[in-house]
Amino acid sequence: MAGSSVPTFVESVLIDAPVDAVFRFHEREDALALLTPPFPPVRLISREGGIETGARVELRVGVFRWVALHTAYEKDRLFVDEQIHGPFAKWVHRHEFEAAGPRTRLTDRISYELPGGPLVTMLLGWTVSLGLRNMFAHRHRVTKELCEKQSARGAM
Repeated sequence: MAGSSVPTFVESVLIDAPVDAVFRFHEREDALALLTPPFPPVRLISREGGIETGARVELRVGVFRWVALHTAYEKDRLFVDEQIHGPFAKWVHRHEFEAAGPRTRLTDRISYELPGGPLVTMLLGWTVSLGLRNMFAHRHRVTKELCEKQSARGAM
């Protein structure tokens, strides 16, 4: 399909906490467990490193084995993970942090392709989009709640 573009999911949330506090939350060892919604079931198989470049995580997501490699890291600005094994033909997830006055705008930007090429991605992409909307509604709600609670206590 000439000229087709890779689908990109983008969702942002404004958090009443400074950038360094929100970024530090994502560096916590338990962040992935805290941010994972109850469905589909996710189990951590192994982890090498945190969120810095070169870190690797292996998960069992439902019936799928998912291995992600962190490919970029800029403290208090962004980190990127890419699926190197899993259900997608392509998956690149950028976590972007931006100061908005005393608050933080957290943006998740995911580019993906389904196996089977652009036509399959175009036909079935709505199901992925719905799943991502639900997952990030949960993740952003948890991040906002925990970071704002921490910020209000002054424990930054």
